[in-house]
Amino acid sequence: MLPGFVDSHVHLDKACLLGRCGHLHGGLKEAIAAVSAMKRDFTVADVHARGAQVLERAIGKGTTRMRSHVEVDPRVGLRSFEALKALKRDFAWAIDLSICVFPQEGLTNDPGTEELLVRALRDGADALGGCPYTDTDPQAQIERLFALATRFDVDLDFHLDFDLDARWMHLDEVCRQTTAHGFGGRVAIGHVTKLSALPPEDFERVADRLAKAGVAVTVLPSTDVYLMGRAATHNVPRGLTPAHRLLAHGVTCSVATNNVLNPFTPFGDASLLRMANFYANVAQVDPEGFGTCVDLVTTLPARLMNLKDYGITVGNPADLIVLDAPTPSEALAGIAEPVMGFKAGRQSFARPAAKLHAPMPELQPHGTA
Repeated sequence: MLPGFVDSHVHLDKACLLGRCGHLHGGLKEAIAAVSAMKRDFTVADVHARGAQVLERAIGKGTTRMRSHVEVDPRVGLRSFEALKALKRDFAWAIDLSICVFPQEGLTNDPGTEELLVRALRDGADALGGCPYTDTDPQAQIERLFALATRFDVDLDFHLDFDLDARWMHLDEVCRQTTAHGFGGRVAIGHVTKLSALPPEDFERVADRLAKAGVAVTVLPSTDVYLMGRAATHNVPRGLTPAHRLLAHGVTCSVATNNVLNPFTPFGDASLLRMANFYANVAQVDPEGFGTCVDLVTTLPARLMNLKDYGITVGNPADLIVLDAPTPSEALAGIAEPVMGFKAGRQSFARPAAKLHAPMPELQPHGTA
């Protein structure tokens, strides 16, 4: 038995889009462009239906807490945000959904976006995200988002440094702003694939900087491995930041789903245990580290999201899952199926064991061996 899985970084609004676009082979810029074109036609009902598909899968795979990023800009308006508010209400019986609004295609270069973010924050958004690498003035975006987060007293969660060019990064500015605003423990950065390209001494320096500032890191294995290094013809880099090495420096880390069945990630079943297993495999984590990989989808993302009532402790909600394995490490190694789950003490799902149909032994003639 474990406390329910915590998915700290998902995009419900742009999930399950593969059937709508011919783009399956490009990189990050192409994926952003493909979704940008489609989201102009998003409706509240459409986003709700696709998001519900992912939530139903996630619940059946043991997730009880989730932070979903949702794009807000003049092209999609607040339609996706309205759909996620409805999903939060409709699935509250099984999962706590936190909504993080963010500008996917820029802020300073996209007039009207900041006003929409403010409207969403006034209307119940739980957190504020950012994407500086798509902005013509990344530093100004970071500054304006910290100002908004301070104004509305919400946590921040950035998409950051999502490439393999380690000669520069926005991470230092986010750490500086975090310290300046006293936001330690309230800021997360996702992807940060540049860290996978750093030599050991530089990696340790950055890890210490993150720990000192109180900035958490979310690694998104399926998307990061799929999109990074696509121009390479051989010795293709993994592009996966080693969260377990950051943990050794005191950085809070998580492993999360990110995208499901869309141009950014044409895979996904919303299973966090499978994602943790995939991370361990690609990051070459030895068996003695398997328990830590389970922590990356349970207690650590709960810390990243500042969930004060998480865990199997007297007085907390009984958000529990039962896995078909004797230990957490063995559950990770074998990607054990969740057998059942509970939300606030009420059973939320059950999965019967697979029934095998072996052939019946042939009947032997009477009296023969």
